[in-house]
Amino acid sequence: MSLDPSLSHPLSLAALNAAAPAEASAMLAGIYEHSPWIAEAAIGARPAQGYASLAALKRALVEVVQAAPRERQMALICAHPELAGKAMQADALTAESTNEQNKAGLTACTPEELQRIQQLNADYRARFGFPFILAVRGPRGDGLSKAQILATFERRLANHPDFEFDEALRNIHRIAELRLNDRFGYTPAQGNAAWDWLEQLAQFSEPPYAERGELTVTYLSEAHRACAQRLSHWMRESGFDDVSIDAVGNVVGRYRPAQDGAPYLLTGSHYDTVPNGGKYDGRLGIVVAMQAVARLAHAGRRLPFGIELVAFAEEEGQRFPATFIGSSPLAGRFDPAWLELRDAQGISLREAIQGAGLSVSGIAGLARNPADYLGYVEVHIEQGPVLNALGLPLAVVTSINGSLRYVGEVAGRASHAGTTPMAARHDAAAAVAEWMLAIERRALGDGDSVATVGMLEVPNGAVNVIPGRCRFSLDLRAPTDAQRDALASDVFKELERICQRRGVSHTVRETMRAAAAPSAPTWQQRWERAVAALGLPVHRMPSGAGHDAMMLHQILPQAMLFVRGENAGISHNPLESSTSDDIQLAIDAFSTLLEDAVQQPR
Repeated sequence: MSLDPSLSHPLSLAALNAAAPAEASAMLAGIYEHSPWIAEAAIGARPAQGYASLAALKRALVEVVQAAPRERQMALICAHPELAGKAMQADALTAESTNEQNKAGLTACTPEELQRIQQLNADYRARFGFPFILAVRGPRGDGLSKAQILATFERRLANHPDFEFDEALRNIHRIAELRLNDRFGYTPAQGNAAWDWLEQLAQFSEPPYAERGELTVTYLSEAHRACAQRLSHWMRESGFDDVSIDAVGNVVGRYRPAQDGAPYLLTGSHYDTVPNGGKYDGRLGIVVAMQAVARLAHAGRRLPFGIELVAFAEEEGQRFPATFIGSSPLAGRFDPAWLELRDAQGISLREAIQGAGLSVSGIAGLARNPADYLGYVEVHIEQGPVLNALGLPLAVVTSINGSLRYVGEVAGRASHAGTTPMAARHDAAAAVAEWMLAIERRALGDGDSVATVGMLEVPNGAVNVIPGRCRFSLDLRAPTDAQRDALASDVFKELERICQRRGVSHTVRETMRAAAAPSAPTWQQRWERAVAALGLPVHRMPSGAGHDAMMLHQILPQAMLFVRGENAGISHNPLESSTSDDIQLAIDAFSTLLEDAVQQPR
C-alpha cells in the first residue's frame, strides 16, 4: 500500500469502514511516514458505524498524534526525510516522499541549490535537533516552487524551538491530508477554484506595493476598482441573476428565490486590504459564498429564499479615518460627516466617491429593510492561531468582541538618573510598565478577554534621565459588553493604585467604543450543525477582530464561521494563507447551512 497512489485504484471509505482492523490499517500504510501506529490507533478508535467522512478520518488521525507523548511525536518528526536528502535513520525515502520531492523538483537541484539546501538542513538540525518538515505540495496541493521552499526554510529557522516542533507536526498532518486525498481519489474542486480566484484577485495591487510584489488595495484606488470589476464578472459566471456596483463601491450579487417576494439571506465580506496584507482576509468569505451559489446554479436549484452576496468595498479604515464604509450604509449607519474626511493626499471621501463614478446621493438608499431578510452570515479566515494550534479547519463564532480604546499619559518627575535614589523616584515609565503587567494578569484571568498596550512613548526621553512622562494606548476586548466594561473598571482601578503608591498622576481619554455582537442562536446553531455534518468536532470561539458582521448585527441576526489560517494563523501579513481543502470544507458547510435554512425556516 506504499506504492505511488496514482498506480492503484482509489480507496473508498466504505471499504475502509468494512475492513477488519489489520486490513484497514494496511490500507492507510504510508500516510504517516514510517509510523504505522497512527493508522492502527485511528482504526482502533473507529466508530461502530465507521468514519462518516474523509474529513472525520483526517481528524481522527490528527487526534492520535495530538494524544501521543512528546517522545513519540519526536520520533514521527524524525521519521521524515530531509529535503533533497535521506531520512535520519537508515530507511530509504518512502515512495510517497520520493513522489512529493520529485514533483517539487528537489531531486533535480543544481549544484548550487543542493549546496544551499544541505546547508539549511544542517543549520536547522543544529538549531532544533530534528529535520525540517514542509508540505512541499503546498496549500493547493499542486506544489511549491523551489524559491518558495527555500524562503520558508530560511524564515522558519528563526522560530522558537517549541513553536517549530508544533509547526513540523502541522506540516506532517498536511502531508498526510494530501496523501489521503490521493489514496481516496479526492479532489477539493471548488476549494481549488476558490483558491485560484484569490490568487488572481491578488494580482491587483497599488503602487509602490505592486512593484515590490506586495498586496495593497485601499478604498476606491485603481486596484480596488479593478477588483470590483473582476468580482462582478465572477458573480455573473457563478450564476447570480443580478450583479451591480452600488453607491459606495460594494459589489452586490443576488440569486433569486424560487418565488418572487420571498426573503433573502444576506452574506458577504470585504475586498479591501491593509498595506502589504494577505490574500484571504475578507475575500475568503466572498469566494466561499460564490462557490456555494455556483453549486446551486449548476444544479438548477432555487431555494425558498434568495441569496444576496455583498463584497463590501471597505472595512479596514486604511485610506480614510473611518471603517465599515461598505457595510454601514446597509445598516443605515453611514455618517454623512465622513464625506468630508480626507486621505493623505487631501482628497475627500466625497471626491473619491464621485471620482470613481459612484453616487453620493445614492448612499442613503442602500439601507436594507430587515423584514426582507432572514439574517446575515459571514465566512472569514480566523486571523489568529487557535484553529491552527488545535488542528481544526473550522470554528463557529459565538460573538464578535466588544472593544474599548484609550490613549493616556502618566506624569511623574524627570530627574537625574545618577543622583536620584531609587526610593525617591517618581518614574512615569516604571508606573506604566507595572500597570502593563497588571493588565496582562487581569485579562488572563478572564479567559477570553484580551488587553493590549500597543504604543508607548517617553517624550524627550534620554538615557540618563528618569522618565517624567509616559504616553500609552490601551485596547480592551471581550465577548460581552459587561465583561469588557468590568475589565476596563478593574484595570483603571489598578492604575489609580499604582499611581498613588508611586507618587505620579495619570490622564486617560477614551477614543473608541464598539459594542459586542453576539451570534444569533438560530444561525449559530445552523453553523454548528453544518460543521458536525462534515464529521468534524464543533469548536466555538469568540472573534477578537471586528468584521462587517458587527455592522449588520445592528439590524439582522448574524453568525460567522471561521476558517483555519496557515502559518500559525498570521493575518494582515503576506504569509496569511489557507488550504484549498479547508476552503472546500467552508464551502460545504455554507451549502449545508443553506439546506438547514430550507428545512427549518425562520
